Order: sequence, then C-alpha cells, then structure tokens
Amino acid sequence: MTRTKKRAFDALRPVNIIPHFTDMAAGSVLIECGRTRVICTASVEEGVPPFLKGKGQGWLTAEYGMLPGSTDRRKAREYGKRDGRSVEISRLIGRALRCCCDLTRLGERTVYLDCDVIQADGGTRTASITGAYVALCLAVDKLIKKGQLVDSPVTCQLAAVSCGVVDDTPLLDLEYVEDSRAQVDMNLVMTRDVRTGETQYVEIQGTGEGRPLKKDELNTLLQLGEKGISELMAFQLEALDESAYVIGKKPRLVVASGNFGKLKEMRMLLGEKFDVVSMKELGLDPDIDENSDTFEGNALIKANALLALTHCACVADDSGLEVDALGGRPGVHSARYAGVHGDDEANNQLLLKELQDVPDEKRTARYAAAMALVRPGKEPVVTRGTCEGLILREYRGEGGFGYDPLFWSTDLKKTFAEASLDEKNGVSHRARAIRALLEKLD
Repeated sequence: MTRTKKRAFDALRPVNIIPHFTDMAAGSVLIECGRTRVICTASVEEGVPPFLKGKGQGWLTAEYGMLPGSTDRRKAREYGKRDGRSVEISRLIGRALRCCCDLTRLGERTVYLDCDVIQADGGTRTASITGAYVALCLAVDKLIKKGQLVDSPVTCQLAAVSCGVVDDTPLLDLEYVEDSRAQVDMNLVMTRDVRTGETQYVEIQGTGEGRPLKKDELNTLLQLGEKGISELMAFQLEALDESAYVIGKKPRLVVASGNFGKLKEMRMLLGEKFDVVSMKELGLDPDIDENSDTFEGNALIKANALLALTHCACVADDSGLEVDALGGRPGVHSARYAGVHGDDEANNQLLLKELQDVPDEKRTARYAAAMALVRPGKEPVVTRGTCEGLILREYRGEGGFGYDPLFWSTDLKKTFAEASLDEKNGVSHRARAIRALLEKLD
C-alpha cells in the first residue's frame, strides 16, 4: 500500500516538540506528530489525595480531552459526565507516567498532566504520553531550580507510539485514514534507562479490529514500535536540551556529618546508588538532641531530623566504644566520657583508671557503629557494624584519634593508632555497617 507522502512502512510522521509552549504551567509543550497536535501541560500543587496523606510521597494524575475544533465534526465539550474514551485514555497516560517516576522523591505534592488535543489525525493518546513526559521533566527542572525540590522523581525515559496492520501490511505510526481501516491496532508504551540503554514495556494495547493478529505480525509490530519509540525519545531529549539532566538522576543522599573523611568514605561506598552530599554542603547545621541510649536510636534521630528539613534520603551514624567489663560503657557517651566533648586524653585516662584492676584477658571491647538510612515514604533501614578488640594498659602508635592508641584490633593484631588508614578502614565498624546497609538495599 502507498502511504501519505510516500512514507515508508517503518517511518514516523514528522515530529516536532515545542517546549515552554505556555507560560503559566510549570512545564508545557506542543507536540506535533504529522497533523496530530496536542498541548501538554504539567501543573504542580501542594498536597496529595486522602489515601496518601502522611505517607511522605507524591501523586501524579492525568486528564485527556479533545477540544471542539480538533476533528472535522465539532467535538462537544465535556461538562458533566465525561466521555468514556477520554476517561480510559486519561488513566492510560497517568499510569504510564507513574511508571517512570519514584513518587517518594516528590514529597507530598501532586502533578497534574493535562493533554488537550487541538487537532486529531490518529495517535492522539500516544502523542499525549510522549508530550506529557517532556512537560513533566520541564516541571521537575523548574522545581529543582527554584529550590522547591531536592530530588528528581523521573527515573527513566518514556514514550509511546501506535502501529498496526493495514491491508495485511504492518505499519508504524498510523494516521487517521490508516487507523480507521486497520485490521489490527496497537499502542506501545516503553521506558529506557538512560544509563544502561535498557528498554522495557509499560503497556501493550493490541486489538484485532478486522481479524486476529498473527504471531509473526505481533513480533513485527513490536520491532516497529521499538524503532519508533527510540526515535521519539531522541526528539524528547532534543526538546529538553539541558533540562534532560532530571532523567535518571541518582537520588540525593544527605549525610548527617560535616566530617570530610566520613563523607569521602560514604561517597566511596554509596556513590553508585546515591548523589552523596553533606548537610554542610546544603547549608544545614541543625541542633539535634541525640537523647537515645543506643547507637541505633541516635542514628535514627539524626537521620529523621535531616529528612524533615530536606525531604530526601538521609543517612546518619552514631558510633563509639563498648567495653564489656564496664557493662558496655562508654557507649553513646564515648566522645564525652570524661565530661568534655572531644577531650581524647581525658577520656583515655578515665578508661585506663576504670580498667586498672581488670585482668588483661577480660579487657575485651569493640568499636560499634549504627547506620540509619531514611527515605520519604519508605521504611528506615538500620544496620550495625562492629570491630572486636582489647583495651591495652598503655598507648601504642601515633595515628588515629579517640581511643585508637588503646584499642588493639583482633583483626589487625595492632592498635588502630599503629594501623594505616587503609588498614583501619578495611575492618572499621563504620565500613561494616555501611556494607550491611548496602546488602539490605540490594
């Protein structure tokens, strides 16, 4: 069969995506696929539906409609009862866009995607999905730049295209004259991981309009759809330009510490999964009352306090020395054991005094660390790591800090003050707690 303008069976109609088409919405585009034209806008409002209140996550919903002059015969406006087709397509757009979002990163906000068809010539639902995705990314970019959003909720790229069998010929991107007499009609929605390039199906809508669909035809239509969606995604990225950074952006992880060494360790161990920053890099220095009697409790207190300020993933730790002969002391009071926070010499001298009558074999102790990771809308992850050892009767080594000159590591067969930084980090309680955290996340 001969297509309009002698278009090849596997060719898209001319595509044009015009970003920032309107000024008022947070994100907007006009998408043109051949003669089909759709205005897609993304509006963001504070608050979520009742079923999500208090859960720390957002919501995304969509509305689709055809304006009166969009077809050759006037389409009546929808006032009271909505057209069943419009409702079905609205739901399709909403669930498709939710598949490319992590709504826990949105906070308790709602994104409304409105897709208004101003001219219809086939493929309006797929054009709406492809255009709404770009409008969503533009809205997210605007919120991040205004400081209203820390993390991008857009986890991957998404687009949609139609295809079908007309006169026993599989075709890509049907216009109305083809769609109206198609033997088989199909709509495909797919995602793409921008880092790995992996594609996945979100929705496959296929119907035998005039006859059943053959298996080889199905495979051909899927191949055509994948080709078309790949090309549409290139148009999306071109329209987004610099705003495309919001796609697949690693979630931000705020570390409840200003210690550079600790931040470096966190970036090394967690940097594959998160964009790790310190609270000081965000200009935060909250006064947090760590009033728990456990490392785990204090880590959770700090992490939750940061979560309330940043509304993104936060990690905090609490650590110290536990001496068995002292019933676990100094424990959470390790840094201020002798009364003054950070006075290492006073703390060490008090420890030696309290253990002076304890036999060498009973001077067992451990460094312990608890890590707490909290994220909006998800359960906290809390882990613990320990490094076993003994408390010596005299200092050994010039390095380290705190109790390191007295702590003889069972793993290293030397004190932490005698060990190199790499040796210490290899068996450290904090590194073990972080590794346990990664295992739980995996």
